[in-house]
Amino acid sequence: MSVLRLDNIGVFVSDLDAAIAFFEELGLAIEGRQMVEGEFADACTGLTDQLCEVAMMVTPDGHSRLELCRFHRPTAAGNGAEGPVNTLGVRKLMFAVTDLHDTIERLKPHGAELFGEVARYQDTYLLCYLRGPDGIIVALAEQLRDPS
Repeated sequence: MSVLRLDNIGVFVSDLDAAIAFFEELGLAIEGRQMVEGEFADACTGLTDQLCEVAMMVTPDGHSRLELCRFHRPTAAGNGAEGPVNTLGVRKLMFAVTDLHDTIERLKPHGAELFGEVARYQDTYLLCYLRGPDGIIVALAEQLRDPS
């Protein structure tokens, strides 16, 4: 076997402070923040003369990480985040939460907008999709009872 784990998901944003605030409100903690540049960074990304600010966020259980990145140079290209949920590519980040309605209310001041409404899957889950910073689609799931 070659894969040991999924280390993190990288999300590129235009306003790193706003993205950090959004994901902190969701319950993630900032693990570190730094500027990345130089030959090593250029070699990894295939970009030339890059300068990228990176903030690593970690979930409360310590097992999952979200890498938020803002490019200072070169200028970020396009914004593929405006498409609907069924647009090809990585479209959403899903988080398990303890109180879905409270979480939505806490995220609204950070720009969160629901796609539709909170939906109930049988008597097992409450689910919703919302749009966060830079159009990032965030799905939330609250387990109501054990699905087994």
